[in-house]
Amino acid sequence: MTHKNRNVLITGIDEFIGLRTAEKAITQGMKVCGLQSCKKQKKNVQDLGIDIIVGDINDPMIAQKACQGVDVVIHTHELAKEGGEIEEFRQVNVKGTINISKAAKKSGVKTFIHISNALVYGFDYPHLATEDSNLVGENNPYCETKIEAEKALLELNSPPNFGVIIIRPGDVYGPGSIPWVVRPVMLMKQKLFAYVNDGSGIINHCYIDNLIDAMFLSIEKQPYGEIFNITDGQETSCKTYFSYLAKMTNLPIPFALPKDELKLFLKLRYQGQKLFRKPVDIFPEAVDFMSRPHAYSIDKARDILNYEPSVNLEQGLEITKQWLQKTNLKEIIL
Repeated sequence: MTHKNRNVLITGIDEFIGLRTAEKAITQGMKVCGLQSCKKQKKNVQDLGIDIIVGDINDPMIAQKACQGVDVVIHTHELAKEGGEIEEFRQVNVKGTINISKAAKKSGVKTFIHISNALVYGFDYPHLATEDSNLVGENNPYCETKIEAEKALLELNSPPNFGVIIIRPGDVYGPGSIPWVVRPVMLMKQKLFAYVNDGSGIINHCYIDNLIDAMFLSIEKQPYGEIFNITDGQETSCKTYFSYLAKMTNLPIPFALPKDELKLFLKLRYQGQKLFRKPVDIFPEAVDFMSRPHAYSIDKARDILNYEPSVNLEQGLEITKQWLQKTNLKEIIL
């Protein structure tokens, strides 16, 4: 796999997926630039020593500036929460995606890789759901806006001049992952984390470097107009994953609550946080994310991209453990 001297723009370069993608791209010899919406630059981003454009992804001039001289756009920027107002999500996940993709097409970018999410299948999908499975918004703002963005992007796909590739990762974890590492550990420390029912829901874990391998394979093979599910290819229960997370941080194994009871508790907590104008750390809809029934299929990625996960769960969690031991999690959240 050779990517030397490709000019790559990474949106959301200051976020978990974007930052790690930039680090890996640089080691591949790519010429990387980044777009971020937050004015405050993180030290890890500054240490990359690359050009960073700071601005609103919905600003046509910012988007056009960011895409100049670029061969590949890797679009990782998103609003990712379990719940909230749909217009807030739509502004970033749909309008922002359309704006940067149109700017890329106008600027002569050849490849546009969009990081969507397997949550477009909703919360109750068939065993080993494929890319052709039904898309279900579940009246959830994250799921719905990810579906809307995909549809809009595919309308812009016009290879060989401008090719769109959509990647639907599972639950991306690793050093820096807020939803699947940082927040669960912090909630466990406060004794506020619980399994849904008996913890039998499936976590479709995807180690961050496995996802990035799939991105780079997509750049190489150029399967324009295609969509790929990307996970670690394992079927792991939430109980197994979060018990491991607790053990490696020397925390008690989480307790279990029935789904309805846990959702009611989180609703009351959410209402209390809003009443006292405190930041919402977890939405009631998180219960739905934790009780999904099955694994997704990655057969298509294996067949077309020759994708094979190189980091398994035990290896990924060991790397994550080493990171946790030297990291102040409160600084990650801020």
